[in-house]
Amino acid sequence: MGEHIRNRHLADGRDLTHPPVPEALVVGVYDNHTHLEISDGSNPLDYREQLDLASSVGIRGVVQVGNDLETSRWSAEVAAHEPRVLAAVAIHPNDAPRYFDAGQLDVALAEIDELAGRPRVRAVGETGLDFFRTEEAGRYAQHYSFEAHIAIAKKHNLALQIHDRDAHDAVVETLLRVGAPERTVFHCFSGDEKLARICADNGWYTSFAGTVTFKNAQNLRDALDVLPRHLLLVETDAPYLTPTPHRGRPNSPYLLPLTLRAMAAHIGTDVSMLAAQISSTTESVYGLWDAEPVTAPESPYDKLEA
Repeated sequence: MGEHIRNRHLADGRDLTHPPVPEALVVGVYDNHTHLEISDGSNPLDYREQLDLASSVGIRGVVQVGNDLETSRWSAEVAAHEPRVLAAVAIHPNDAPRYFDAGQLDVALAEIDELAGRPRVRAVGETGLDFFRTEEAGRYAQHYSFEAHIAIAKKHNLALQIHDRDAHDAVVETLLRVGAPERTVFHCFSGDEKLARICADNGWYTSFAGTVTFKNAQNLRDALDVLPRHLLLVETDAPYLTPTPHRGRPNSPYLLPLTLRAMAAHIGTDVSMLAAQISSTTESVYGLWDAEPVTAPESPYDKLEA
């Protein structure tokens, strides 16, 4: 793996082996949000290996998401060569204060605007607000960045992928005040029934990760109970949030069937029916994956080295 692959901090005591491959889905589905550039585990998988494993269990494609300029460039470049990948580009809300303090936030946002114009970049994200990791001093930069990303998504008619952590009210207020893009997605939905009803009322999409399988996440299952199925998406947020029974181990798009099956069991529907619904919705949000890559694939991965 090249230097562009970021290493995840490995906590002591974790099982660092990759979980076994689950039973394949009969009807395929898409991973709405993943980070293939972040390596994890005792034997990290190359992103091409991850995509191959995902294909083997019925994952039709992934949205590869950038968090800063480096990873947004990487995401756009991989999507240009790899037909199983579409890209999302953004400055993460926890990175916005860093760019702002360096006097580089507007420069960074201008490059995100440029990347957003590339053909296989189909979303702006992840952007939003995070009051868990960013203290009061950094929140102006987060708000400024969030509103700029909303404007970029509207300019390019792209979906918006929202990171919302401990900031539900502020995120909703911002979207209602400035006007949400037509296709707005709450990535790794972390709210409850109240936020779910707000999303339903406004036609905002809700993407569920492995957290919905956690025993202590009843709020997420309560949200599932009230959300219209046409607003549901599913994701891994890999390498984070590995679903039960492998919580804490390295996550990857090939584990998405575990989360999908848990969602189907909770809402009392057939897994294949839910997969078909979510696949249709995902294509409505991002478009089709099977368009030809925009760049000829001669030695494509050599260009991705830092």
